[in-house]
Amino acid sequence: MENDESATFWTPSIRKADGPVYLAIADALSADILSGKLVGGARLPPQRALAEALKIDFTTVSRAYAEARKCGLVEGRVGQGTYVRAKRLGASRPFSSGLVNMSMNLPPRFDDPGLVARMWDGISDLQSTGGVDLLMRYQEAGGAARDREAGAIWLASRLEGVTPDRILVCPGAQGALLAVAGVLASPGDTICVEALTYPGFRSVAAHLRIELAAVPIDGEGIVPEAFDKICAERRPKALYCNPTLHNPTTATLSLARRHALVEIARRYQVPIIEDDAYGALPVDPLPPLAALAPELVYHIAGLAKSVAPALRIAYLVVPDGRAAARLAGAVRATASMASPLTAAIASRWIEDGTAEMVVAAIRRETNARQLIAANILPPENISSAPEGFHIWLKLGSPWMRGEFASRLRSAGIGVVASDAFALASPPEAVRLGLGAPETREELTRSLQTIADLLNQSPASSSMVV
Repeated sequence: MENDESATFWTPSIRKADGPVYLAIADALSADILSGKLVGGARLPPQRALAEALKIDFTTVSRAYAEARKCGLVEGRVGQGTYVRAKRLGASRPFSSGLVNMSMNLPPRFDDPGLVARMWDGISDLQSTGGVDLLMRYQEAGGAARDREAGAIWLASRLEGVTPDRILVCPGAQGALLAVAGVLASPGDTICVEALTYPGFRSVAAHLRIELAAVPIDGEGIVPEAFDKICAERRPKALYCNPTLHNPTTATLSLARRHALVEIARRYQVPIIEDDAYGALPVDPLPPLAALAPELVYHIAGLAKSVAPALRIAYLVVPDGRAAARLAGAVRATASMASPLTAAIASRWIEDGTAEMVVAAIRRETNARQLIAANILPPENISSAPEGFHIWLKLGSPWMRGEFASRLRSAGIGVVASDAFALASPPEAVRLGLGAPETREELTRSLQTIADLLNQSPASSSMVV
C-alpha cells in the first residue's frame, strides 16, 4: 500500500480540454522532470491523494502513472510507492525505448566536426572583438547597427535591396510575432490565418485577444478566392501566413498564388505577416511575399529552423521607417531587446560564412532523412518536401489521430495531432519531426514503428487487457 510519508507534494497543471486527462498528467510529469522541478529519486504523491487533489477518478491517475512507467519516467517500488527514475549516465531522454519525441520540429543534427568547431570558434572570438559591452550593456530595442547590417546580408539573396534601416533584430520569431500582431490589431479585431496554422501564432492571438479567421487551404496553400471573400466580409487587420514549407502540411505557395494574395491584400489594404521560418532552406526559393509587396508585408526570418534553435534571433523586415519605430516600441515594451550576445553570435556566423555552411549541412542531412522516410512510410499517406524536416502524415480509416498519437506515445514516440494546428474541424493527420532523432538509425527505428502501426488496426494493436 502506498503511504504519503515523505512523498513529493507534486500537483500537475492540466486542462481537461487538452485531451485525455491521463496523458495530460503524464505529459506534465515529463515536463517537470525535464525542467528539473522533479529530480531523480523524488517520490510522487500516492495515486489516491493525487486523484483527490485533482478531483478526478483514481483510475485516471493510475493510467497516468502506468503511462509514465512505460516511457521510463518513473518506477514503482513494492510497498514504497512511485518514484522518479534517476537518470543514467549519458542518457539524454527519459524514454527507455531509444525512440524519440518527434513532436519537436527542429533541424537535424549534422555530422561535421569541422563545422561544429568553426561554430564554437566564432563564439570564442567574441571575447576579444565584442568586449565586456556584450555582457554588461543594454542595446537599443531594434538591435545594434552591426546586427541589423548582418540581417541585411543574411536576407540579401531573397530580399534584394533590403536595407538595415528596415530591419529590426527581435528575440526570436515568437517575439517578432507578438510585436507585429500587437501593433497591427487590437483586442476583438480579426486576423486571417491558414486553416491549419502555426500553434505559436494561435497563442499570440489568444494572448492579445485577437480573433482568427481561417482561410481554406489545399495542396498549394492558401486559396486566394477564399481570402478575397473573407476580406470583403470581415475586413481583417492582417493576414498571417507561412508560405514556404508550410507548418504543418509542407506545402509551398506557388508563385501565381503569391501574386494573387498580394493583389487581394493591396486591394483591401490588408497587411501581410509573412512567417518565413523555413525560407532559407530551399536551394531555389520562390520570392518571398515581401519581395512582391514590400510596402505591405512584415517579413519575419528566424534563425531557429535554418541555423540553430539556440539562436533566439529573428530579423523583422518592415515596410518603412514609421513602421520600424512603432515595432521597435513594441519590442521594447514586450521584451526590452534581443540578447546582444546571441545577436552577436548570429552576426559573426553570417559575416564569416559559417551560417551558410550550417544551412548547407542541414539541407544535406534533411534530404537524407527525407529519403529514409520515403523508403519506409507509404507514399499515399505523406506530404513532404526534400528540404523540409517535417512530414504531414495523413491517416486512413479506421485510424483516428488521437488514438494513433496515443499508441505511438506508448511506444515512446511523440507526434503532434492536427488539433494543435486546426481552427475548425481537424483532419485525421499528425505531424512528424524528422530532426528530433539524434541519428539516422534512431530515425529509421522510429519510422518503422510508425509504419508498422499504420498497417495494424486500432483493435489489433491495443494492449488493454
